[in-house]
Amino acid sequence: MTDLLNVAILGASGYTGSELVRLLARHPKVALKALTADRKAGQAMADVFPQFAALDLPRLTTIAEVDLAAIDLVFCALPHGTTQQVIADLFAKKPSIKVVDLSADFRLADPEAYATWYGHPHQALELQKDAVFGVSELYRDQIKGAKLVANPGCHSTTSILPLVPLLRERLIEPDLISIVSATGMSGAGRAAKEEMLFSEVSEGVHAYGVGKHRHTAELDQEFDKAAGRTARATFTPLLIPMNRGIYATITATLAAGATAEALHAALEAAYYGEPFVKVLPFGKAPQSRHVRGSNNVQLGVVADRGPDRAIVVSTLDNLVKGASGQAVQNMNLVAGFEATEGLGQLAIFP
Repeated sequence: MTDLLNVAILGASGYTGSELVRLLARHPKVALKALTADRKAGQAMADVFPQFAALDLPRLTTIAEVDLAAIDLVFCALPHGTTQQVIADLFAKKPSIKVVDLSADFRLADPEAYATWYGHPHQALELQKDAVFGVSELYRDQIKGAKLVANPGCHSTTSILPLVPLLRERLIEPDLISIVSATGMSGAGRAAKEEMLFSEVSEGVHAYGVGKHRHTAELDQEFDKAAGRTARATFTPLLIPMNRGIYATITATLAAGATAEALHAALEAAYYGEPFVKVLPFGKAPQSRHVRGSNNVQLGVVADRGPDRAIVVSTLDNLVKGASGQAVQNMNLVAGFEATEGLGQLAIFP
């Protein structure tokens, strides 16, 4: 690769695509060479997102028009179920290319689990074995050598980061975990949907995908691996009327001999020195507004009134650390850059 990494973003007209543009436009080691949006091909990026009017960006094109000879790495910010064949075609045309995929199409290592949760067979099985699940803090070494990084889901990242270290240390019971994860509206994407109209969602909160949300499959995969056995958490997502953010409240039953303080110490040890994960002082819960617009995660541990339980709270921005920011972090690892490169934005508050 050259000093500047030449990058294409497929699906630049969605929220995660535009967030990639926002982050990469100021990345000192990246050149944005191609942006695609099939339905908006031919338009300027500023026509779709006026906040980019001051930037000199490539015009939107179709995927077929991208000159891969000029591209080192591709971000795929395309809908689930469409990306497997697109990525297979990319590697067929240019085997040396690197890909960071923001869809769910390569997150599940087990093809049968993928078919169960997504309702159709995997369309690129030969590539699945090369995909690395892109939780940057947990799989840093594997990501560095990967040609295909499967960026995890936003809900998944929010719960995996606090729970995997606790499961690895056998501090909590793997089958007695309850996660309530509230997300902002941008998690539903930018496409027009009647149920996402302001008057449909404002002034209220509701659960969705109860008992069947697809991010549950990612939790199963990573929790099983961490626990060394089957681990089945209860996961309930909520939709709340804010634009950005995820806030997960996790109730965990302590393993024999464990304490809430031990959970806190384990998380501090696991993320010591990590630039984007902050463990708050014991007994303090984070607030979503304190990570908004940043690639940061804040974790808190609070003792429950029952001596055998603890409450772990995790929050991040679903469009940044939950999607595009983590994708850039993974790109940095793949390219050999510092993980923090281009990701120094502080939270926007108020």
